[in-house]
Amino acid sequence: MTEVSSEQPSLVTKATKLFDVMTAKLEEFGIPIVDLAVRVWIGLVFFRSGQQKLDDWESTVFLFEYEYAVPVLSPVTAAYMATAFELAMPVLLFIGLASRLAAMPLLGMAMVIQFILGANSPAYNDFNHFAWMIFLLAIMVRGPGVLSADYLIAKKWGSKAA
Repeated sequence: MTEVSSEQPSLVTKATKLFDVMTAKLEEFGIPIVDLAVRVWIGLVFFRSGQQKLDDWESTVFLFEYEYAVPVLSPVTAAYMATAFELAMPVLLFIGLASRLAAMPLLGMAMVIQFILGANSPAYNDFNHFAWMIFLLAIMVRGPGVLSADYLIAKKWGSKAA
């Protein structure tokens, strides 16, 4: 039986240290990139939808009157609000400004699409809506990450809000 010198680290110790270094680097560089990618991806989903609404406004209002009919709001008001949120909130997400607040109306829209429209029509009952909700909740819970205006503002004024 050979004795292991107490001065030389074991293979397990070396592997553990290497794993720790790799994990630290992934956290340092990977997490900010993932946070940014989530914000951009979900922002693009909603921004493109807003652009489509603008491209054919008459059809948009028609859809809000007959297919997307939401309780309480008139079709024109609902169309304006949805389009405004779909165009403005993603821009805030892209730059990471007021990201948690920007995610809230988009989460509300995703919930309306899935749970109100989806309850009335199987065409709107889609797994993607749940992914949207999860990504938006992640932004609301975690914040936008270090690659954001929120982070820079919080860093300048010493807040941990971002």
